[in-house]
Amino acid sequence: MVRNIVVLGGSSHPELAHMICQQLGIPDGRITLSKFAVGETRVEIQDSVRGKDVFVIQSGCGRVNDHLIELLITISACKTASAKRVTAVLPHFPYSRQSDIPYNKTGAPLAKTGNSHGKDFTFESRPVTPGPQHYDHGPAFSHGGLERELSRLAVERNSDVNVNGIAGTNGRTNPSHSHSSTIPGTPLRRTNTTESLPNGRSFGFNNDWAPNRANTGYKQWVAQAGTLVADLLTCAGADHIITMDLHDPQYQGFFDIPVDNLYGRPLLQRWIKYNIPDYENAVVVSPDAGGAKRATAIADALGMEFALIHKERRPTRITERQNATMMLVGEIRGKVAILVDDMADTSNTITRAAKLLKTKGGATKVYALVTHGVFSGDAIERINASALDRVICTNSVPQEEHRRSCPKLLVLPVHEVFAEAIRRVHHGESISVLFSN
Repeated sequence: MVRNIVVLGGSSHPELAHMICQQLGIPDGRITLSKFAVGETRVEIQDSVRGKDVFVIQSGCGRVNDHLIELLITISACKTASAKRVTAVLPHFPYSRQSDIPYNKTGAPLAKTGNSHGKDFTFESRPVTPGPQHYDHGPAFSHGGLERELSRLAVERNSDVNVNGIAGTNGRTNPSHSHSSTIPGTPLRRTNTTESLPNGRSFGFNNDWAPNRANTGYKQWVAQAGTLVADLLTCAGADHIITMDLHDPQYQGFFDIPVDNLYGRPLLQRWIKYNIPDYENAVVVSPDAGGAKRATAIADALGMEFALIHKERRPTRITERQNATMMLVGEIRGKVAILVDDMADTSNTITRAAKLLKTKGGATKVYALVTHGVFSGDAIERINASALDRVICTNSVPQEEHRRSCPKLLVLPVHEVFAEAIRRVHHGESISVLFSN
């Protein structure tokens, strides 16, 4: 039994919180979670947390925004009640797919070159190869041209003859200089203005040189929700974060507090080893290039072959929407294919990959192993009608309803992993052993 520890479960996954408390040998933390008539969240902690180590378990599933606000209020309530340390345990981290500003293949805009030849320039992700070109070095955009313009101004100013020994005559010239083209009694010609520059360009800035945002690949007005969620958890009072299989590992860098990203890979490897006959001859397949590193880690650990599905998005001529074209890289004919991914949301990627592996790849069986089975929308119906023979996921999110609707679904428990991580963090022990075993 662990002492001086309180484990509070949120409304997102109370079953997982209860299983963790049973594994630790402690009673469930008493907490009241409700909503006011207006929809605001109400949190009341009924156990004393003064001077104790508090762990709040809340998974990012279902009503994600409500669960996130509930987690923040619970953390703040524990800090207000003088808890010694508050650790947020998020088996499935919310907003983990929005860790950075998205961009398309054209990338961020580069500096635009001069449009002196009347060409239609667009922003590209990489500059073109420079060649012999003629550039109009005007005074507004060239260092040498600016020096020549300043020299000409100095000459014109010196030609303004003094009157009574005073430099400058309010823009009037000496009639004795017959070679001057300036009419006596008229001001000097204005320079560096719209009237004096070619093509009506003004000095410094022009609308022609403003960034053409319609042609850029960079999405200017997309918020960085990942950074915001990290700041919210820190400001609410969280001292430590425990999660599993972040969609993007760089998410840990957004926090100023320790983050322990546990791996679901050992659970998946154990299932492959004990449930797939002759697993050494099977092939681990990554459904996209982003999960190649995750799939190769499992393949190397079990001594299996590896294949990759390349997904290229090209706009169609009719709707100009992004349609993905999938292509298999590797040989799987006559073998068992094991798709490995960190998350299955709509299940569109894994179902299309399974169809490709069986129809064109010639795989005998196709298994899908995912850490977080979110299965939103019509994902369960899509899996039931797909070429997948089995879908294996963890209970990082509730799976009871999904398991009743999908006979192909198998759920692996993760409460032992999180319970051991909580115990080691509470006693100040290392959790590196959980990354491999």
